[in-house]
Amino acid sequence: MNIEYLEAFVYVVHFNSFHKAADALYLSQPAISHRIQMLERELMVHLLDRNGKQFTLTEKGKQFLPYAQKTLQSYQKGKEFIQTEAAPATEIRIGCTESVSNYIIPIILPAFKQRFPSVRLRIVTGSSDDITEKVLAKELEMGLVRSVAHPALDSSKFFEDPIKLYVYEGHPLLQQESATIKELEKTPLVFYECGSLNWIRIHRLFESLDSPPRIDFHIDNMEAAKKLILQKLGIGFLPTLCTHQEVNDGKLFPVEIASLSKLSLSTNLISRKSACPEAFAALLDTRKKLTQQLSAKETGAGTVQTSLSASRIG
Repeated sequence: MNIEYLEAFVYVVHFNSFHKAADALYLSQPAISHRIQMLERELMVHLLDRNGKQFTLTEKGKQFLPYAQKTLQSYQKGKEFIQTEAAPATEIRIGCTESVSNYIIPIILPAFKQRFPSVRLRIVTGSSDDITEKVLAKELEMGLVRSVAHPALDSSKFFEDPIKLYVYEGHPLLQQESATIKELEKTPLVFYECGSLNWIRIHRLFESLDSPPRIDFHIDNMEAAKKLILQKLGIGFLPTLCTHQEVNDGKLFPVEIASLSKLSLSTNLISRKSACPEAFAALLDTRKKLTQQLSAKETGAGTVQTSLSASRIG
């Protein structure tokens, strides 16, 4: 039995789409259909009932699916193991988003390099979608991206970065212990947007206001957004990781908004199934280093906030 026939069947069922399965496998839809037809011919049963672009699993298809999935997983694990044994890695290529490259990579790579002192590390920056495609195409071993689900990928949560509203020194909102979303109606905003679902949640809260917020700057670069806020051209929502230094220096201040208290920017670690398992586990272990360093920074930030509160009372 051709393993590619099983792969086509499993991917079509996982994505519930011939088109998406074809994209994931870098094939045409007719090629996917042909492989499934060949699989059905070998098994001498129908696995899918087709109705135009729609399909459903037959009873035999439902029974065969778990066996196909296990067979494909075993093949992938065996292939990766043989390739790893035959050619020990001298270079590990890690893809990441721009924010991860700026704020997470410098913290975690020293600890990772200690585990693999003889391995050269190559860091590639791009969008989450680009990095995911490169991992699937074996152009990268691992990626640090937004949450992603794919049958050919292992994915583990790496870091949750809370999103908060940040204001500059002397802003009127600093006179309050907390604020409401309504108070942003007439406040100039620097709106940084990275495309995650939590930024969409902020937009939906804006829609509940009597009048739309005053967004003077709509920007997709985190560093540029932060610098505009520092120049007092507006206030804005940012992940906490990028603001630690400015908070410690007393240049930026987080303002609590109850309706946005659970917002965060998620980063997941991905790799192809069973590819570089030791490196994958080692990179996950660096989360401890990241947490320790951030905790230390938060302690410093807490001192600044306490001093600010004392000055208000005085």
